[in-house]
Amino acid sequence: MATLKAIRRRISSVKSTQQITRAMKLVSAARLRRAQEALLNARPYHETLKRVADSLLGSAPEAMAPAENARRVALILVVTSDRALCGGYNANLLRMAEETARRSAAAGLEPKFFAIGRKSLDHFRRTHAALDGDRINNTPRLATVGLARDLAAKVIGDFRTGAIAEAGVVYSAFRSAISQRPTYDKLLPVEAPQPAADGAAAPATDYTIEPSAAELMPVVMRSYVEASIFHALLEGEASEHGARMTAMDSATNNAVEMIARLTLEMNRARQAQITRELMDIVGGAEALRG
Repeated sequence: MATLKAIRRRISSVKSTQQITRAMKLVSAARLRRAQEALLNARPYHETLKRVADSLLGSAPEAMAPAENARRVALILVVTSDRALCGGYNANLLRMAEETARRSAAAGLEPKFFAIGRKSLDHFRRTHAALDGDRINNTPRLATVGLARDLAAKVIGDFRTGAIAEAGVVYSAFRSAISQRPTYDKLLPVEAPQPAADGAAAPATDYTIEPSAAELMPVVMRSYVEASIFHALLEGEASEHGARMTAMDSATNNAVEMIARLTLEMNRARQAQITRELMDIVGGAEALRG
């Protein structure tokens, strides 16, 4: 059995850890509320812009096609966190990224990654994966318009010059604080609207366009890619805070249980020590009496 001094030291260490995890849980909860509000406010814009892009694509699909003689390369943006302590959040995203890369390779495309977040950058460096760039140190805010515009400019530039034939983003779709789903969204080339479940074609909206669809298409494509990437960043930010809050809550509860077990062990050790001392006293008294 461990000594009383060692048990007290362990209890003090666990209590210090508990204070840290409780503080991190409260910080993540506050950040999660702000991230949820931003996500809910941006979703209608993203959904409406996607419908507009789909409708314009139906009238001019050749404007969204890859460049002639484009390289058979698929660029995969992977949105992870810069910090750990968020459970299986990053591991699930990296697993989805690798599965997406395998599907791209099976389709005859060479997968290349763009790491958003230190955890994805460290992973791809360890696995020696093909890396086309990175953006790290995105704390305290991951979802910023500036980052979305920079990423969109790279994706569209590579797509137009023929450096890539396809681009997509891996991120974690936010459902709740305890549920996040790794997701892959294809950004370019924009796909035509899918038919309904009964096989009927989805109704297309007839827009009156001035001066022309050809001049409007690049603007819509840039806005669509920027909004899609910004939406992925918002989803990722909310998912990260939700995962970290849940992980820190579990860690805090585990610390409470461990402190209770250690306290019980300390009491038993103290009782055993008292019993031994009493036995020594009784034994000494009996020896003097004899």
